[in-house]
Amino acid sequence: MSEITVMTVPLKFVNHSIEDFAVQVTFDPVTGKGNVVYNLSLIKNEDLEFAISTLKDAYKTGVTVSGRVRFIPSGEKISGYAVPKGFTGVCTICSVTFDGLLIRRGIPITPIGGGVVEIEKRTPTRFTHIILYEHTTIDPLQVLISQKTTQITSVMRTGSGSILANIREFHMEAEHQVGVVLDELSSSSFTGILEVGMPNLPLLGVPVSPQFIAIAAVGGTNPMAAIREGGRWVQTQAMKGLIEISQLEDIRDY
Repeated sequence: MSEITVMTVPLKFVNHSIEDFAVQVTFDPVTGKGNVVYNLSLIKNEDLEFAISTLKDAYKTGVTVSGRVRFIPSGEKISGYAVPKGFTGVCTICSVTFDGLLIRRGIPITPIGGGVVEIEKRTPTRFTHIILYEHTTIDPLQVLISQKTTQITSVMRTGSGSILANIREFHMEAEHQVGVVLDELSSSSFTGILEVGMPNLPLLGVPVSPQFIAIAAVGGTNPMAAIREGGRWVQTQAMKGLIEISQLEDIRDY
């Protein structure tokens, strides 16, 4: 009997994927230049106008990471991927970009997880669902979009509902350095910070390690989830790759 050799590829959990992409981020919020991590979604060509309108509303109401976007027509390629006939690619900034900004400043971070945050009168109250990055090989927000657990359209219209978000933690000794990064982001095209916690205290119901502080950010796939809530077909791949931010345009210009 001949021997059969089985080649096995180790499973890659999402926390490791986040770290791999984050260390490649070169975006500088002061100059507005550098590489950011992007998500790539597909929509049907006939839904493009609806998608543009939804992306504008998402940016206006603060449920997206950034107002920067790129639309890729059928047949064109991005990072070697050709957009299929009949579809439009939508490239949006991933919130992992924020983790990269912290790492570039020498601030170690621990990605905790992604989930759904309840919003009441435009104020985040708690995570109602969360999937820990260290326990999954599939991006949690992709999973939660497919489960139709969000009410993003309601948040955009009334200020209450639920959105996709993620959470990470850093050591309290780096609080000042993190504050500097947040100040720089406040005047940049990156708008995705949801809430910053206090040392040793849970944030939105999620516990942190001793002597650590948590930061929650809005999910970069929120606009695509909102498009899906509108009854349109959407397929999303989180953390698709890296792109120079200058290749993305302001959604308000459409």
